Amino acid sequence: MRYLPLFADLAGRRCLVIGGTETAARKIRLLLKAGAIPLVLADTVTEEIAAAADRQELLIENRRFTPMDLTDVSLVVVANASESESEAQISETAIDEAEAKAISIAARRAGIPVNVVDRPDLCSVIFPGIIDRDPILVAVASAGNSPVLVRRLREKIEAALPSRIGRLASFAGRFRSAVARAVTAPSARRAFWERVLDGPIGSRVLRGDEPAATEAMLRLINAPHPSAPPLGNVALVGAGPGDPDLLTLRALRLLQEADVVVHDALIGDGVLDLVRRDAARIDVGKRKGDHRSSQAEINQLLADQAKAGQRVVRLKGGDPFLFGRGGEEMDFLRAHGIDVEVVPGITAALGAAAASGIPLTHRHHASAVTFITGHGGSEGADSLDDTLLGNANHTVAVYMGLSVAGQVAARAIAAGRAGSTPVAVIDRATHTDQQVLHGTLSDLGALVERAALTGPALLIIGEVAAVAGLMPVAAPLRRAAG
Repeated sequence: MRYLPLFADLAGRRCLVIGGTETAARKIRLLLKAGAIPLVLADTVTEEIAAAADRQELLIENRRFTPMDLTDVSLVVVANASESESEAQISETAIDEAEAKAISIAARRAGIPVNVVDRPDLCSVIFPGIIDRDPILVAVASAGNSPVLVRRLREKIEAALPSRIGRLASFAGRFRSAVARAVTAPSARRAFWERVLDGPIGSRVLRGDEPAATEAMLRLINAPHPSAPPLGNVALVGAGPGDPDLLTLRALRLLQEADVVVHDALIGDGVLDLVRRDAARIDVGKRKGDHRSSQAEINQLLADQAKAGQRVVRLKGGDPFLFGRGGEEMDFLRAHGIDVEVVPGITAALGAAAASGIPLTHRHHASAVTFITGHGGSEGADSLDDTLLGNANHTVAVYMGLSVAGQVAARAIAAGRAGSTPVAVIDRATHTDQQVLHGTLSDLGALVERAALTGPALLIIGEVAAVAGLMPVAAPLRRAAG
């Protein structure tokens, strides 16, 4: 390990920046964020640096470096223009290699950390890639060997960290002393914090509900015998249409934190591969002719797992609140005092339409879209107003509609929709074996029957279905009707 990672407290300390380039501006942003007071030596500076001087956040002096400038300085940064900056951005008195080396030597002799941009051999300290979730900071460095690789790693870590992880750290800090007084044994205190941070209280902070988290924390600390929170929690998570790359970042984090994942039959292996390896997986999916678990049994299973202190993810295809019965599960769990979080997913209609190049609305073809399910019930096709099916300026997306495709088409035609209306049948949307069949409304039933699709499939009825051929298509597999 060539460099020892340290975090410097520069609040109120003077830092010397030599150069007024865009490269210097990037370093100055970090110094200002840390509360430092930069002194900039440069004959020309960027607009950003000049604006900071106007706000009296830093000082600019148009002159060369002298050893006297090292007096009462906590850090020296030599920031010539990088190779990516244009000649117009480079000062006429830019520091050459000999002068940069002399400044580095002078700083080292004075015991002052020095950073010379793009010259690790002249540096005693380097600027790492920083992920800032104040007060949580993560630094990534390559000892100056590969800034591009550092940037890529930083992007991956940025994506993996919850945006409010810093708020969670601050929240824990507020209660640190109180918890130490209430839970005196170190091992018990460690277990207490693990369950707080990983459980419902931590989840509430991460989703922005600090008042509720504070109330729960106070109740826990003031209990006669404070212990780890007795209840787990449930997250209703939308898995999207199938492609694991379409999961939200929040969904991915919850899958990797879950103790138990209760999933539907339509969840593909690509998504399940992202589940934490030691998590329990429970398949409660309903397949045609095989409803192995009733909704009441699923509700009770979720409640039982949460009451046992487990972090539960209820993983549903598409979005949990669109034909996913997530509302029923949420009502049941809340009625039993269990904390519930809902993480939306890309619903099948949006994912299938995007993957096949079909806009659900279009300025010239459709001003509205309606989602229906081919199953019965209040959300199904049987309850739909026929005027919507017959409206020529309207897109209808039918979920779980393979078995009733002919009936839906007949109703639409009876309501006044032309039999020549374009339709599309999208099978296994966003998967590598996706198929898109095109036809007309009058032929929809026969089209589905000839294809012998097994699903999951989505039906799209409307003039927008004919637009697909004019747009780029994400999935490579498309098949013409007939």
